[in-house]
Amino acid sequence: MLLFCLKHTRLTLLSSLSLSLSASVSLRAARKTCAPAEFACFNGQCVPGRWRCDGEAECPDGSDEAEETCTVSCTCFCSRLYGTVKTTVVISLSVFSMPTGKQTCPPEKFDCGGSTNKCVSLSWRCDGEKDCENGADEEDCASACPSGEFMCGNRKCLAAVYVCDGDDDCGDGSDELKCTSPLTCGPNHLRCNTSECVPLMWSCDGDPDCSDSSDEGPERCGGDGVPYLTNRRANCTAGEFRCANGECIRLTWKCDGDPDCKDKSDEADCPLLTCRPDEFQCGDGSCIHGTKQCNKVHDCLDQSDESGCVNATKCEGPLKFQCKNGECIDSSKVCDSVKDCKDRSDEPKKECGLNECMINNGGCSHVCMDRPIGFECQCPTGYQLLDKKTCGDIDECENPDACSQICINYKGDFKCECYEGYEMDPVTKTCKAEGKSPYLLFTNRHEIRRIDLVKRDYSQVVSTQKNAVALDLDVANNRVFWCDRFHRKIYSAFIHEAGDPSQQVPLVDSSLQTPVGLALDWLQHNLYWTDSGDKSISVASVDGTKRRVLINTDLSEPRAIALDPHHGFMYWSDWGSRAKIEKAGMNGVDRQVLVSDNIEWPNGITLDVANKRLYWVDSKLHLISSVDLNGAHRRTHLSLAERLGHPYALAVFEDRIYWTDRDKAAVFMANRLTGQDIHTLAENLNDPHDIVVFHQLRQPQGPDSCNLGNVANGGCEYLCLKAPQITEHSPKYTCACPDGQDLGPDMRGCVPGKAECDRSAALLLVFGLVCAGVYLVWRNYRRNSTKSMNFDNPVYRKTTGEGEEDEIHIGRTDAMGHHAHHHPYPQGVGMGVVGAGGGTCPQFIALPLGGSMPDPGTHWYTEQPMLSTAK
Repeated sequence: MLLFCLKHTRLTLLSSLSLSLSASVSLRAARKTCAPAEFACFNGQCVPGRWRCDGEAECPDGSDEAEETCTVSCTCFCSRLYGTVKTTVVISLSVFSMPTGKQTCPPEKFDCGGSTNKCVSLSWRCDGEKDCENGADEEDCASACPSGEFMCGNRKCLAAVYVCDGDDDCGDGSDELKCTSPLTCGPNHLRCNTSECVPLMWSCDGDPDCSDSSDEGPERCGGDGVPYLTNRRANCTAGEFRCANGECIRLTWKCDGDPDCKDKSDEADCPLLTCRPDEFQCGDGSCIHGTKQCNKVHDCLDQSDESGCVNATKCEGPLKFQCKNGECIDSSKVCDSVKDCKDRSDEPKKECGLNECMINNGGCSHVCMDRPIGFECQCPTGYQLLDKKTCGDIDECENPDACSQICINYKGDFKCECYEGYEMDPVTKTCKAEGKSPYLLFTNRHEIRRIDLVKRDYSQVVSTQKNAVALDLDVANNRVFWCDRFHRKIYSAFIHEAGDPSQQVPLVDSSLQTPVGLALDWLQHNLYWTDSGDKSISVASVDGTKRRVLINTDLSEPRAIALDPHHGFMYWSDWGSRAKIEKAGMNGVDRQVLVSDNIEWPNGITLDVANKRLYWVDSKLHLISSVDLNGAHRRTHLSLAERLGHPYALAVFEDRIYWTDRDKAAVFMANRLTGQDIHTLAENLNDPHDIVVFHQLRQPQGPDSCNLGNVANGGCEYLCLKAPQITEHSPKYTCACPDGQDLGPDMRGCVPGKAECDRSAALLLVFGLVCAGVYLVWRNYRRNSTKSMNFDNPVYRKTTGEGEEDEIHIGRTDAMGHHAHHHPYPQGVGMGVVGAGGGTCPQFIALPLGGSMPDPGTHWYTEQPMLSTAK
């Protein structure tokens, strides 16, 4: 009967419940007024209303989780079939909020069961991490690999193509154990001395593809057998050192104790570095004065002078007592009638045995602790001493490691929350992504590989590449984009079809020299890349049909590039002579330097979109660091030379950092908050470069600024680029034209640029001079070949008219025979964009030809050119 009543009076019940809650809140509001969206604790403190009855006590008195707060009695009246029934029901608010009582998990959640009664994301099931407190989400997990894959001895799943290929892809060697016969290569492949197989067409092309470079050896190809390297140049500059293999590195990096050449020739034949007895030797071998060690200033480039510094004279804590003369003794020796301090300050007669806390709590605002001598004010958890006696709230959120994503500070404590699309792990209290499990894609020179971060599946996505270096994704459309530095092309393919060479579409295949960085604007559908060969940053439409150079000044060695399409900014690294990380609008404006200090070789960069931070790896300083998107609040997450040999690229997702290391030929991951929990995901690779994470939260959806209305492409004739959102009045986009052209008066169409105008004017001038030369030759010929005859007959007279003035006019008239009006070239006429300065490109020129009176000036025409003869 009661269940029936509840079933048919749910709205009445909820209304009564709402009224009861309002009354309860109103009673507390009499003591303290809180905002409508807040909950008033019984002690008067206000906390966000969503924290009420969520299973965690945020009120200092626990009133937000108290039984009287989270349960309510209400009277229900039912008049269905059985007449009017009156009953009182006690309902737990956890039924309507967070799961403090028994609940039913929705289909997209996994029920942890047991006494915890928690629901976690279904995608967390069998992901190798215990998300339920009782570990139920990792129980009864199938241990078999998907059909067609090989299970390694360490239970990692491996694509069949990697079994018995001569490489230890499992990491434990189990994929190469039961290989009965040596690896055989196909008829169109070459067998390396290391038993690898590479396409025969790759041999003797100047680019070593075998790990031992045997495909380019002198016995096969002749010559000196020096391998080709992507940054090998004919000549290094005066400030660079030329490695034995042809690479160029900074001269200051030679003999610094840290090999930077791939062949380590920069550290060969170096004198042994020794420091004077009064100096400290840094980790890189350099010397600094001994007084600079542990002075809280990083004087060594590798910061080793501040590593392991401990103040040995520190005398703090309840177990220590500092004498007035500076000595430090155990607190147990104070007031024991034995003089342990040389100045006898441990045995003052007036203070021993006196409890100062008995009088006005010692003046302490919270806790007073009596000591053998004197007293000490202390604070409860979540508070700290502002002075020696007064406690104030600790802002735990000032610590960037306090929370995975959102940190909310309140009096005496703090609370962690997650952004939309993420869910709090009830065990680790970190934010984990909802939806499908994420996976990594990384380039491995001749291929692009994939690692599922949950199932640990290891497979091949793209094969038979010559030198794949840069990589990015279009998550919504399931596409992958990559650069091949050897072929100097940018390709694209659907991920599920990328293994088929016929489905790999070249998007940009001309005017590329050394493409090294690639990034996709997934909202406006444009592709950006860096080119260290011509030192530029360029953009193209996602189909590659429209392109232009955005930045080509003050770039030395541009490397990686990352985009923030929601706010219209791009970021890039430059490891040239003045290493830096820069930022500019995605249309090339508002350029600024973010990081320029304590940076040597910034390679890969990536954006943590959720937490609004930029991460980078420094291959020279062997560290992973980050700043906010304005270049402030810099942090070092990992600084270990033995762990970071030559880090090249990185990606950040959830609480993990993933990076590739060319020296160690491996892919690693670590906790981004602590720098701990370092694990190897893939090893024994062939020169890994770029790395990205595939998950829908890596590319949050938003409006396409270039297609908000009915006008396609923002009305732009050529490219539509996202503009930086500097203020609320900033434009959403700007149009751009191809190289050599500028925007017209409407700022949407394109007209010839200044350089184009200069070329046109030069061509017209040359054309005019050629015409003048031809005319003069013809006129001279006519003079020499025509005889003059004079007759007295007035009816007939013929003469050559030697005194006449002839002139060629190149101009435009409305009608034949009508002489065009001469317009002198106006002062300050612009040669570029129409309307810029009131001018346009001069179209035609008139030159004086012959005659006895010289033309006083050059005349410019804007009409149709034609020839006329003055009579």
